[in-house]
Amino acid sequence: MKKKLSEMSLEELWRLFPIQLRPHNPCWNQWYQEEFERLKKTLPESVRIHHIGSTAVPDILAKPIIDILIEAAITDFNRIDSILLRSGYLCMNTEEKRRDFNKGYTEDGFADRVFHLHLREFGDHDEIFFRDLLRARPDIAAQYEVLKISLWKQFEFNRDAYTAGKRDFIRKQSDK
Repeated sequence: MKKKLSEMSLEELWRLFPIQLRPHNPCWNQWYQEEFERLKKTLPESVRIHHIGSTAVPDILAKPIIDILIEAAITDFNRIDSILLRSGYLCMNTEEKRRDFNKGYTEDGFADRVFHLHLREFGDHDEIFFRDLLRARPDIAAQYEVLKISLWKQFEFNRDAYTAGKRDFIRKQSDK
């Protein structure tokens, strides 16, 4: 009998869900749009929903996971949590002003469509700045892609280390 995801250690989860980089897939924007429509129907009207992450940037390798940023009033977080959980999302991290959810993780590995949803307070959206920078500056996007490739196999089974390895580059771009 397979373990439930909630029973797995972090190391087991990383083995089941390794870092994978893929060429840009035009379907990613369509998948975001379809998920956007589902979310828009159930979430409070005041939220703002954005496609972020490398799947939102044409022409660079990306993990085949659609990152979505939802900006909301902090007073709506608990209500939004409930809606997302009923919609098939799993809560992965809860902080006072930040929440992270995912959908498409199964005991057998990734589903065909995988989503990471980042719930943030209005204005906490550095990811939008970085996405827009990569879209506008192919030279910086290419540098970012090279960095991601250099980290990929080294941290294929350690998502935290992979993310940490990108942090300085992202901060450097945000400081410009």
